[in-house]
Parts: sequence; C-alpha cells; structure tokens
Amino acid sequence: MKKKQTHFIRASFVILAFVMLGYVVKFYPEAIKGFDSNIQTTVRGNLPAGLTSFFKVITSLGSEIGIFIYTLALAIFFYFKKSWKMEGYLLFGNLVLMGILSTLFKYLYNRSRPNLTYLIPRPMGPSFPSWHAASTLIVAMSLAVIIGQRLANKFLVRLLQVLLILLAFLTALSRIYLGVHYPTDILAAWLLAIAQLSFVYPFYDQKRFEWRFKSKQK
Repeated sequence: MKKKQTHFIRASFVILAFVMLGYVVKFYPEAIKGFDSNIQTTVRGNLPAGLTSFFKVITSLGSEIGIFIYTLALAIFFYFKKSWKMEGYLLFGNLVLMGILSTLFKYLYNRSRPNLTYLIPRPMGPSFPSWHAASTLIVAMSLAVIIGQRLANKFLVRLLQVLLILLAFLTALSRIYLGVHYPTDILAAWLLAIAQLSFVYPFYDQKRFEWRFKSKQK
C-alpha cells in the first residue's frame, strides 16, 4: 500500500507541473517565449542537410501509424507468450491511453504550431503537448519496466533501457529540430507520460502478481 501511495504522490506532483505549464502556455505565452526560442535556435542551428535527414528518419519511426504497429505487434507477442499477458496489456494500454489524453489536452489548450520553417509537411492539430514525444516516451518507459522485470542480465537490462530512453529523447528532439513543436510542448509531453506511468504502474504490478499467482495454482 505504501509503495502504491508513493507512485500516486509522484503522479500527482508531475501532473500538477503539467497543468501549471499548460496554464502558462494558455494564458501567459509571452512568459515562455524566450525559453522556447532559445532552445529552438540552439537545436536547429543552421539546419545542416545531414542532421535534417537523420531527424526525418527518427521522427518517422515515431509516427502515429508506425508506433501503433510496433507496439501492437509487441503486445500481441507478449499476449501469446506464457505468463506475459499483463506486459502486453501494459504496453498497448499505455499507448492507447496516452493517445486519448494527449489528444484531449491538445484541443483543451489549443496552442498553434511554431511560426518556423517546417522541414516536413505541417502536422494536423494543435501543438501542446507533443503526441510523438508523449507516445514514444510512454512506450519506452513501459518497455523499460518490462525489461527490468523480465531479464536477469543487469548489464543487458541497463543497456536496453538506456537505448529505449535515448530513442524517445531523439524523437522528441526531432520534433523541435523539424520546426513542428515548441520545447515546452515536449516538456509537457514528458510530464504527461511520467504521470501516466506513475499512476498506472501500481495497478499493473498488482494484477501481474495476481496473474502469475493464479497461473502457478493451475
């Protein structure tokens, strides 16, 4: 119970930070204009062709269709693997929930896209928070949890977890570089993903324990 409360408290503080940031974005956008602009200038630089090509590939890996297919395929694999069903539910359920939440918040805050040169076709919908950043991070963190629980080799666990978070970070960075999101869109997306996982994890861990216990009883 105490461990569950710790996760809920963390989720509460993180979602509070998300709401506060959203409030500033909605009602006092000028207050964060300098923050966003400085990071955009630093990340984009003079838009070198090689870096542009790299980030186009990275952002395409985190596309709506792409991440849905990868995640669904992994979830199906987990579902049919003995005693891994709860892992499949965690992974795909988190992606679906994040898709719903991020879409709702996008239209609640209704922030326009950055007034920059886009290096990819202009995405549809408002800007805050970034769907790509939120979805890739929630999937990466969900897989990091699963790997940590299922693999015995600690070095391999850490390596895979670092690679997953790095990929999520690069996807988020690509959205800034390509001109389709403000840095604060990314920050909000990360806060939302961390809050969601902190809230969902205790329920998943409890159900996973119950599932494994019942399986051993059969």
